[in-house]
Amino acid sequence: MIDEKKSVPSVSVTYARNGSSTKANALGMRPMQELAYEKRGEQYLLIKSPPASGKSRALMFIALDKLHNQRLRQAIIVVPEKSIGASFNNEPLTQFGFWADWTVAPKWNLCNAPGSDNGGKVNAVGAFLESDNKVLVCTHATFRFAVDKFGIEAFDDRLIAIDEFHHVSTNPDNKLGLHIGQFIARDRVHIVAMTGSYFRGDAEAVLSAQDEDKFEPITYTYYEQLNGYKYLKQLDIGYFFYSGSYADDILDVLDPSEKTIVHIPSVNSRESTKDKIREVEHIIEELGEWQGTDPATGFQLVKTPEGRILRIADLVDDDLAKRDRVSAALKDPAQKNNRSHVDIIIALGMAKEGFDWIWCEHALTVGYRSSLTEIVQIIGRATRDAPGKIRARFTNLIAEPDASEEAVTEAVNDTLKAIAASLLMEQVLAPRFEFKPKNPTNGPTPGFDYGEGGYDPNKCNVGFNEESGQFQIEIKGLVTPKSEEAQRVCQQDLNEVIAAFVQDKSTIERGLFDPEIVPEELTQLRMGKIIKEKYPEMDEEDQEAVRQHAVAALNLTQKAKEVTSGGGAEGDGEKSPNTAFVDGVRKFVNVQDLDIDLIDRINPFGEAYAILAKTMSEESLKQVAAVIASKRVNLTIEEARGLAKRALQFKQERGRLPSITSPDAWEKRMAEGVAFLARMKAEAARG
Repeated sequence: MIDEKKSVPSVSVTYARNGSSTKANALGMRPMQELAYEKRGEQYLLIKSPPASGKSRALMFIALDKLHNQRLRQAIIVVPEKSIGASFNNEPLTQFGFWADWTVAPKWNLCNAPGSDNGGKVNAVGAFLESDNKVLVCTHATFRFAVDKFGIEAFDDRLIAIDEFHHVSTNPDNKLGLHIGQFIARDRVHIVAMTGSYFRGDAEAVLSAQDEDKFEPITYTYYEQLNGYKYLKQLDIGYFFYSGSYADDILDVLDPSEKTIVHIPSVNSRESTKDKIREVEHIIEELGEWQGTDPATGFQLVKTPEGRILRIADLVDDDLAKRDRVSAALKDPAQKNNRSHVDIIIALGMAKEGFDWIWCEHALTVGYRSSLTEIVQIIGRATRDAPGKIRARFTNLIAEPDASEEAVTEAVNDTLKAIAASLLMEQVLAPRFEFKPKNPTNGPTPGFDYGEGGYDPNKCNVGFNEESGQFQIEIKGLVTPKSEEAQRVCQQDLNEVIAAFVQDKSTIERGLFDPEIVPEELTQLRMGKIIKEKYPEMDEEDQEAVRQHAVAALNLTQKAKEVTSGGGAEGDGEKSPNTAFVDGVRKFVNVQDLDIDLIDRINPFGEAYAILAKTMSEESLKQVAAVIASKRVNLTIEEARGLAKRALQFKQERGRLPSITSPDAWEKRMAEGVAFLARMKAEAARG
């Protein structure tokens, strides 16, 4: 059973509900859409914005302007799967104040056309390019085949809008990424790229650095989105562990009174019983007594022990006709605002990206999902704003490690990935950080609240702008980014850096389970290595600036959480938005003046381990630690070189090399790195 002890949300964030992100201006645009529309003249636009923030409609506004006022011939909207094509259906925008309506002729929404993506639909793209029609909607696959068939030049003077842009990558095997690179090189199209992820994939970059520099970014944060809702106030994210079959214990986390999407495990995962149909039947049996199927929708009707009839949509059924009927019933526009239409959706590969069910309160996922982007997409299903919906949550159910070595290793990997996802989501959901070096000439910035007593020139200050959800934090010894790229990364892409860091397997293993780890090995060496690999063109000073900013953002988020844990975010949230988090940052900074050395001395995984200890059984925790300890290598040549480089910086600052007998753990570790290299050199000389 999943007992109360284990039911600890790893992330719990409270928001203000000030209504700002749902308010429309005179043209019918919400804040994110207005932000994007202001940049409509740019040739290349990259919109990074959470699910439900209105990216589809933002694109409609921009595309109409490009067609009417920027002399582009046509707009081609490209979506990853057919179901998402519905997001770009006709919209009567003039009813809300805009100067034109969005219309797509039925024959040019190829997501609704029968047949495969390769074949008739590709020829339809060719016919569209020759026609006077203005808008076409198709899948990524149809578009790829069409570019292969007709060539890059055939798309000149057109807008190409790529939805769910994180599907693109610089990997040569990624055909869409290859085409985007060719379009940018030819420079005859306009591109609007849209993504709900704040970081890309698991390893590959979406765009090359030189191509990305051509894009004008529009970043709208989760904080701005959720803080500006009318109804949704609290979001909880938790990873919980179970033993045995998940279907036996699912009611410990699945509350039938909450509108829920259950994503059952992939058949290749440890959590799967390898019989997905039986798993669905088992979940339905656990919920109550089957009453038959609704003839109109195909939903399963189940009577709970309390006598309530649940309407359950089964999207796992292998019978395509049945599944299509259920899927069509879920997309019925007439039911969009009907909370009673469906209660629980059970899915495997569906109901993730672009799936719009505003009433969803709980996204329950069994088994770890291979990509952090996929997790963000799943969480996005529950973060829509809807009347009466105060709280939303995401639960990741993961099988505890068992005794067999192979299964333990796999379970450990899944556990680490779940923690990485949790740490990253925490970062994504937090207000935005702006770090400033502490200087005597600094003063308060208008619009920022510096807490009780206001701005104090004699200490490091924490300012918070409630409206923009932005922190301004002064840090002694902070390196300022010089180049435009380094400034952009520090202002907009720290989450992408943090994503790479928390997904680095040896980093998270040692950070969580090595009792002898010196935090600077993680914050300086590991983070430094990741920055160098990610931004090889940056000079060393800019790489160090990005490293410091990323470590500060990650560690301040963790420290704020540690300070406020147990304080009850829900109660605190009554005072002002996310006030527990803001207070947590302030408390930590005010205890001592903040300098970069202090921040580097914090283990970024300390608080994650504390939560893991509450969530996993003691026996499993020991097993995990033992598996990781058995693989540990004391020091690699690469790590020793990194330590030696830091030792040289130490010598420049202090006039001496680090001492191997120093009581300071980091100084001792740097000296060990120098000694290790000296030993290797001596051994090589001896042959």
